[in-house]
Amino acid sequence: MSSMKRWLPHPDVSAVLLIVWLLLNHTVSIGHLLLGTALGILIPKFTKRFFPEPVFIKRGTVLIRFAATVVWDILVASIAVARLTLDPRSRPAPRFVRVPVSLADDFALTALAGTVSLTPGTVSAQLSADRRHLLVHVLDLDDESALIQDIKQRYEAPIKEIFQC
Repeated sequence: MSSMKRWLPHPDVSAVLLIVWLLLNHTVSIGHLLLGTALGILIPKFTKRFFPEPVFIKRGTVLIRFAATVVWDILVASIAVARLTLDPRSRPAPRFVRVPVSLADDFALTALAGTVSLTPGTVSAQLSADRRHLLVHVLDLDDESALIQDIKQRYEAPIKEIFQC
């Protein structure tokens, strides 16, 4: 095994972790660059046994658009959840929804479940045994079919394209 492969078993993931760290902290200071780089090296190194197959990001431009979409959705959902929780007159309608998924790759499924959980007001609860449905808990749901369509179009389709599943 080459020295580079030992230090960076999944270089694409390392780069994404560094970028996400910097975005979450809203800074590119030296301290955060160093910490983000350390996380980008250590997390893939210690989790490589869970992903024996290398992870390759095939469509970087789609990843950038996807990241922007997720950040936007997090901002919008944060405001909606804040309004819902701070307004004493609000009556949330929590529900579990089975979202059909067509991803077969473990990393892509993990990315989808993680993305859903990152968005305030939704949490990935379970992947069905046949890996065809993701059970999602929603804090306040008006339209189940609209939620399913949003998850499939805004998250699943770009993930499928990024990893070419």
